[in-house]
Amino acid sequence: MERIFHTPEGVRDIYNGECSQKRKVQERIHRVFHQYGYEDIETPTFEYFEVFSREVGTIPSRELYKFFDREGNTLVLRPDFTPSVSRACATYFSPDQEPVSLCYTGNTFINNSSYRGRLKETTQMGVERIGDESADADAELLAMTVECLLAAGLTEFQISVGQVDYFKSLLKEAELNAEAEERLRSLISQKNAFGVEEFVEEQKLKESIAKAFVEIPQMFGSTEVLDKARKLTNNARALEAVARLREIYEILKIYGYEKYVSFDFGMLSKYQYYTGIIFQAYTYGTGEPMIKGGRYNGLMKHFGKPAASIGFAIEVDNLLLALSSQKIISEKEEKRSVIQYGPADRTEAIAKAQKLRTEGHSVALRLKKEAR
Repeated sequence: MERIFHTPEGVRDIYNGECSQKRKVQERIHRVFHQYGYEDIETPTFEYFEVFSREVGTIPSRELYKFFDREGNTLVLRPDFTPSVSRACATYFSPDQEPVSLCYTGNTFINNSSYRGRLKETTQMGVERIGDESADADAELLAMTVECLLAAGLTEFQISVGQVDYFKSLLKEAELNAEAEERLRSLISQKNAFGVEEFVEEQKLKESIAKAFVEIPQMFGSTEVLDKARKLTNNARALEAVARLREIYEILKIYGYEKYVSFDFGMLSKYQYYTGIIFQAYTYGTGEPMIKGGRYNGLMKHFGKPAASIGFAIEVDNLLLALSSQKIISEKEEKRSVIQYGPADRTEAIAKAQKLRTEGHSVALRLKKEAR
């Protein structure tokens, strides 16, 4: 029976000052969402398995928490908000007529392997802009990413921006089988340049494509990376992807946030539904990204309403860890006044407490214990 007094592996209690600080950070971020005109949506904690199936392109089935309802349908705890919000958007909105801007807050559940040391339940906040294929929408979400991190209190951070269409267009030209594609994707994601070199030699790829694949893991940095990416290929779709990044960067300059952005062509997400730009936000004090996002123009077709879309999710727990390690927030509880009173002082004590509360103060009333 002892195990009822502690949590299962991968989940934890959040209390005292940490819980209070988490709520404050969430409120600041939520304000940014509303300032950009995004409307709140809540989706169920669990959905039908098909919403997160392999065809949709979300996480592997073995990492989902699955169970059954009374009718025998397979249900899963949501591991990711994007398919849920997309499903809801297809049900209640018409993104083909007018873009839909939605924001959310809630917990996600992924059955990670215990050796990874990651939480299995985490809090996410995010936005989805559905029905807008413009570079302006891409730039807006990057600008929102910057403003969310600034609102949380961070001043030093970097947003790495990739372009999966660049990689996918080269893959199509290389005509690799599914197994080889996955191996190459893994090597590039790990920034394993030597591994990629060995791979292209084994596959006997033509020189121009082989050279591009070898260079991709090292293609990260400022706008000079865009010039390099353009010179590496004549593939029309790949060149369009580079031009798109250039356009987004120019729009970001209007916002004044270009200094926070760098480019990384080796960034490849485990979520297969991404089709255009993808991005991750980092700061010192945590090795994991605080924000992940990207464009997913093909996802809505799985729910019957094809629409170009883009979104991002803030990993609130990672963000709080960064804020704490940088001493931007402390986990101490906010200061509150305590008024102790006896039965004879009850009326006066309650009146004083109510007055202070209306003035915005935090006040706790404590009835004195009678001496025995």
